[in-house]
Amino acid sequence: QVQLVESGGGSVQAGGSLRLSCAASGRTFSTYAMGWFRQAPGKEREFVAAISWSGASRYYADSVKGRYSISRDNAKNTVYLQMNSLKPEDTAVYYCARRRTAVASTSYEDYDLWGQGTQVTVSS
Repeated sequence: QVQLVESGGGSVQAGGSLRLSCAASGRTFSTYAMGWFRQAPGKEREFVAAISWSGASRYYADSVKGRYSISRDNAKNTVYLQMNSLKPEDTAVYYCARRRTAVASTSYEDYDLWGQGTQVTVSS
């Protein structure tokens, strides 16, 4: 069974940076698209970023484009989310997820495996 474990969350002041990691167990990591989503208290889960299994295609939510960067290292079975110029509005639990195809999606419903989440808190 493939499992996803996020790490790298924490508290940071506005304007700061964090890098989230999502480590995947199993042998199929490189054949699946991966995504990042976030959920703030009282809000619906929203798309943040996604990457195809090859890394050739990347997608970003408008709210994070230019500030966040998604990448992956298949040799390490890990996907990353570099977050720069953080804003209080970025405060949320961040989840990584797997889509069981090579092509990434921006839709929550298209992902079938989720990590436990990691908290990101941005103070003003």
